[in-house]
Amino acid sequence: MDFVPFDTVGLSATDFDNFYQTYKALDAKFDIQPTGDIDFHLEDFETLRAYHDVNLRGSFVIKNAKTDCYILFIELGYVAQSGRGGNTYHKEYQVWALSYLKHNFGRVLIRPETLADKIIELVHPIEIDFKEDKAFSDTFYVLANDADKAIPGIDRNFRNAVMDVRHDHFIIEIFDHTLIIGDKKVITPERSIHLSEFVSRLCVQC
Repeated sequence: MDFVPFDTVGLSATDFDNFYQTYKALDAKFDIQPTGDIDFHLEDFETLRAYHDVNLRGSFVIKNAKTDCYILFIELGYVAQSGRGGNTYHKEYQVWALSYLKHNFGRVLIRPETLADKIIELVHPIEIDFKEDKAFSDTFYVLANDADKAIPGIDRNFRNAVMDVRHDHFIIEIFDHTLIIGDKKVITPERSIHLSEFVSRLCVQC
């Protein structure tokens, strides 16, 4: 087998294969290289704080982007109640992409909008809407702690890049200049390529 540039200790055969096939697909599509030891400060992101543990299994820089952006192989640990009232520790393995942005967005959350979001919005109008881009606003739920920071950054180029992400379950979170995008589904090479294409595009346009 080829050199495996991610931590394999304790992975099941299925989890290893998911990471390995994803790595091979990304390596074939992009010029990616292992980063070495980088602290991406994942603890800053509310999306990942729900987990008990967040461990980086591997990280790769996409070198053919205009500026550096990254693919992260992540292990997430959480505690769930078992059938008899006790607690059981579980692990999930996910792929996220990360990009550094020129604009300071403050804190922003973007995800596909659900019917529940639309109903809540009727009672508590907290979502940011873009009247000039109804298609985007009808498709995505956007929350920000500072609209004056967020709105200039979520410009037409940014919105077009988000609209072009080709699957339905992703989450984007931005903390100041750092953006992460991922989902909580089983890892697949195809979805990981879509995430990589998105952050590569942001590096050029945003």
